[in-house]
Parts: sequence; C-alpha cells; structure tokens
Amino acid sequence: MLMVNWINALLGGVLIGTSATILLAFNGRIAGISGIFNKAIESKIDRVWSWLFLSGMLGGGAIYTYILAPGSIPQSEFTPGIVLIGGLLVGFGTRMGNGCTSGHGVCGLGRLSWRSLVAVITFLATAMITVFITRHLLK
Repeated sequence: MLMVNWINALLGGVLIGTSATILLAFNGRIAGISGIFNKAIESKIDRVWSWLFLSGMLGGGAIYTYILAPGSIPQSEFTPGIVLIGGLLVGFGTRMGNGCTSGHGVCGLGRLSWRSLVAVITFLATAMITVFITRHLLK
C-alpha cells in the first residue's frame, strides 16, 4: 500500500510539473492557481484559457477520485465552517503574498526566483507553526 501511494505522488508531481511547463512554454503564463482563478473571474482577455485550465484541473481530480481511485480522499476531522475560514485565509494570503504555493513553489522555484524561495519558506514555516498550535497546544 505504501508503494502505491509513493508512485501516485510521484506521478502526480510529474503531471503538475509537466502541465506547468507546457503552460509556460505554449502560453507564456505561470501556473499559479490563485492568479489563474483571478483571471478567470476578472479578466476579459485571459478568461477562456483560465477557465479551460481550471476545468481541466478539477476534471482531472474528479476522474482520479471517482473513477480511477474511488474512496481515495481521506476524511477530515474539521467542520465545514473551519474549512471555509481556512480557505478564506488562504485566499487572503495569496493576494497578500502575490501568489500561491503552486505559483511560487512549482513555477517560481523552477525559475530560480529568490522572491519565490522566500515565499515558500514562509509558507512552510507558517504551516509548521499552525500544525504545532492546532495539534499540540489547542488539544
């Protein structure tokens, strides 16, 4: 079972890297999901490809989850309200940090961007502190 999860993670990483490279090579765009989502909602020019990219991402996840590996989504112990608040905070953070983990982590680090390196270190440090607080201090 552990080997299958490792292989799935490796294949997922290869697919993410490949899709980010293809988007940059053929469209000249960075595959930062928060930026793409923003363009899909606000832009008049970049709207079509943004919606196609987002639809492909959601569709691919749905195909994997419901057809290729049904029951593979782990159950969360958090209430929907907490998840919603967390999502809103992530959205606020992506606007404040001028990008998200996919834009900075996958694309920015691949382009050797110092700004992205600082952002990724900040993301990871914040995540570790949050996990420590929620798992050890609040229980």
